[in-house]
Amino acid sequence: MKVLITGATGLIGQEIVKLCHQSGIDVSFLTTSKNKLSTSSNYKGYFWDPKNGKIDLQCFEDVEVIINLAGASVAKRWTSSYKKEILESRTMTAALIYKSLKGIKHSVRHIVSASAIGIYSDSFQNYYMEDSSEFDQGFLGKVVSEWEESIQRFRTLDIEVSLLRIGLVLSDKGGAFPKIVKPIQYGVGSLFGSGKQWQSWIHIEDLAHMFMFVMKEELTGVFNAVAPNPVSNKKLTYAIAKRLNKKIVLPNTPRIIMKLILGEMHILLFSSQRVCSNRISKSGYTFLYDNIEAAIIDLVKE
Repeated sequence: MKVLITGATGLIGQEIVKLCHQSGIDVSFLTTSKNKLSTSSNYKGYFWDPKNGKIDLQCFEDVEVIINLAGASVAKRWTSSYKKEILESRTMTAALIYKSLKGIKHSVRHIVSASAIGIYSDSFQNYYMEDSSEFDQGFLGKVVSEWEESIQRFRTLDIEVSLLRIGLVLSDKGGAFPKIVKPIQYGVGSLFGSGKQWQSWIHIEDLAHMFMFVMKEELTGVFNAVAPNPVSNKKLTYAIAKRLNKKIVLPNTPRIIMKLILGEMHILLFSSQRVCSNRISKSGYTFLYDNIEAAIIDLVKE
């Protein structure tokens, strides 16, 4: 089997590439940087420039599955121009692949794409399943809805579609988690707001394995890519502090302070989504890390 990955050199992509190679799956990847092009026999890079509609069509040769991870980070100040980039880096990339496949003979039969739990409304009470219709009406909800629509279009090309709505990814190699750990490590950690907001998380290893599972089992539809046991911001913070043998002594950080510092992006710290992973579990996936304590023991060194 051969897969094409967008975002292959990112945090999640690198883990998936590693698992693909362990399974004897050849990987092609798309990159906007000509410096990242690789020519090894089982890991070959192809250049694309989504903003200008350019793509090397050879990237699709013999490819059966596309794993789509393309998208600018949301963990950066949301200026008007950057908000546009967040959206277009997801929708324009999908549109370019769609348009390219529509115009050529190809062997692609399945696209497995990243999505995000940011599509769900901010709520302390709700427990979100994949079929929930209570979507966030703000910027993130708009981004994820349009992102998913751009991927669902592939069904018109007789390509099966899978969407993984990803929660807070826990990795010691990058992303948000090291930024959460660092203040606690230095003894200046605190809860955000009330600390009661739900954080639906997933260990990076489980996330990579989940993409592989969906691909190998040819599962289709929407899946919540989160661990079975969401935790509050307070529980997450105190679990990290316990692992580091630190105390949380500072008062809770008020929302207004973070809004002044981060602008609109502050909602990432304060929004609450309790998300259910039953669908992927019932499909046969077994989590490596199903509780926060085990995940933190693996990722945070004492």
